[in-house]
Amino acid sequence: MAVSDVEEGGTHVLSPDVAETVSARDLFRRGLVIPAHPLALTADRRLDERRQRALTRYYVEAGAGGLAVGVHTTQFAIHGTALLAPVLELAATTAAEASRDVVLVAGVVGPTAQAVAEAELAASLGYHMVLLTPHPDPSEDALIERARAVGAVLPVIGFYMQSAVGGRPLSRDFWTRFASVESVVGIKVAPFDRYRTLDVLHGVCRAGREGDLALYTGNDDHILADLIAPHRVVVDGRQVEVEFVGGLLGQWAVWVRRAVDLLEEAGRARAGDAAAVRRLLTLDGHLTDANAAIFDVAHGFHGCIPGIHEILRRQGLLAGNWCLDPAETLSTGQLKEIDRIWAAYPWLRDDDFVAEGLDRWLS
Repeated sequence: MAVSDVEEGGTHVLSPDVAETVSARDLFRRGLVIPAHPLALTADRRLDERRQRALTRYYVEAGAGGLAVGVHTTQFAIHGTALLAPVLELAATTAAEASRDVVLVAGVVGPTAQAVAEAELAASLGYHMVLLTPHPDPSEDALIERARAVGAVLPVIGFYMQSAVGGRPLSRDFWTRFASVESVVGIKVAPFDRYRTLDVLHGVCRAGREGDLALYTGNDDHILADLIAPHRVVVDGRQVEVEFVGGLLGQWAVWVRRAVDLLEEAGRARAGDAAAVRRLLTLDGHLTDANAAIFDVAHGFHGCIPGIHEILRRQGLLAGNWCLDPAETLSTGQLKEIDRIWAAYPWLRDDDFVAEGLDRWLS
């Protein structure tokens, strides 16, 4: 079946059949900025639909190529509740307002039965792929079978999540086997650990999937360094080249217009632009320093999500930095750190872009 677009009221959306997945996968493979979509709440911790839509509109107009909804940044607490479906639906219907295709990624969690049911929900709402969050099952064999079961519903993006927020160590052999699953179309590599990042790269190359499986950085502490260079992996005595094509990140839930610029420049760096490499290596330190404040590294990432919310609140996109859990707040001293990086790195921010579009997005 040929890849095609369907036009509805002047808006281009991916056609709702097998061609939809092919087209979405093609876009995903090229490399995109995919923000991990936060959850907009009112002061009484109810869904703020107006601001939830405004966030989606901001991401799309800023140039994000996809949206990841129902992931850690959206708050895992929505899973298993009546909130999951409307949050997924709001993002999908709002993204359909765009004049271009937007790849929709739904986060799914839990044991196999729950993950499959959530994938089925996402498919019914027009999502193209799922980000399969790790599960604390002790068996890597069981995780592979879980991926196969979910992949029978929608294409799967693997997720190597850092241990501090619920991830678990996984072997190099696991990633070789995982990458060999036909329904796996990508991996979000986010262990915040260079050794474990290399395990994924080696696994993908050992599986022979370096040409068609898309690697996305989720290493918020190493974003630009992941993106700027091809990575050469030695497999059975031969060198195999693999690269990160994009980012699916909590850090890219903020300052998205600049994230789009940075990904474009990273592409030039990978193509051999030495000036771009030098510039991005400098900015990598700035972005990592900013991320340390926003993600609350000093307190074991306790204030990660409210830190993201605080940036969006300052720009007017959110009304507050509230989370579903009243105990999930900014840590002591975190606000001061955010003030510091806010003043130190104005070139990372997209305040003017947000100010120009804010009233329209909130309408």
